[in-house]
Amino acid sequence: MRNFTTIHDVANLNKLVQQALHLKQNPYAHHTLGKHKTIGLVFLNPSLRTRLSTQKAALNLGMNVMVMNMDKEGWALEFGDGAIMNGTTVEHIKDAAAVMGQYCDIIGIRCFPSLTNKEEDDNETLLNKFIQYAKVPVVSLESATRHPLQSFADIITITENWNKPSKPKVVLTWAPHIKALPQAVPNSFSEWMCKADVEFVITHPKGLELNSLFTQGADITHNQQEALTGADFVYVKNWSSYENYGQPYLQGDNWLLTEEKLSVSNEAKIMHCLPVRRNVELIDSLIDGPNSLVLQQANNRVFAAQTILKNILEYHG
Repeated sequence: MRNFTTIHDVANLNKLVQQALHLKQNPYAHHTLGKHKTIGLVFLNPSLRTRLSTQKAALNLGMNVMVMNMDKEGWALEFGDGAIMNGTTVEHIKDAAAVMGQYCDIIGIRCFPSLTNKEEDDNETLLNKFIQYAKVPVVSLESATRHPLQSFADIITITENWNKPSKPKVVLTWAPHIKALPQAVPNSFSEWMCKADVEFVITHPKGLELNSLFTQGADITHNQQEALTGADFVYVKNWSSYENYGQPYLQGDNWLLTEEKLSVSNEAKIMHCLPVRRNVELIDSLIDGPNSLVLQQANNRVFAAQTILKNILEYHG
């Protein structure tokens, strides 16, 4: 594995999941693999689980870890080619990424979309410039369009909680929020579920369709109750409009998930990537209830990251 930015970097999904489950049982089995290797974790946006889980994953493999919050500790970056830097930006990405690549054997980069420039976000301009100029393996810690480490942890969690011969029914349901959120998590979750051996359904209000690039193979409905019928896993997440790019949907309070709505499910397990705005996006009783998998998902972030870093280290010798 050269880089990890999407499921398309994964050769065999089932094999990768089994590797992660094995690492979860034996987290220090490869504790010397990363000896004398350094990973740089670069954050242009806030993080809790992504930073700590990836840092722990690297330490489990014996790696050195450097963390930099560029939005607070670094120079303001310029991304435009041929830019005349006589404004607020201080350092060009060409120089910053190249220097980081000299210091680090692997770079993890986290960046959010602007939610204003659809073309720039879809093209993953920032992430791809890091890959271009760093010249070392790059791991996406979330990008403008995807969050692959989260999705990998999600499929690990589903695998752990399903032991029947039939396919589980997995539902991604839109949830209300107070502001516009990126589509990266639902995009990525959809992309991974469409490659997994599951029955996958997406439900959301009209006008909140995700980019069809990520939903090929999913059943899509605007009827939440229909989607929840017979569900085994329900993934709750807000996202903003892709068609009217970055616009929030503020009339969706009736989409808040409740125990009554879930009565038509197969006692569905509840999933959310966190952070969650309690009692706005998801109610306390479901987050804290016996069917909640949110903390298990968070724990599996370590083993998702560790599996990816192990594969990259082995690929590059």
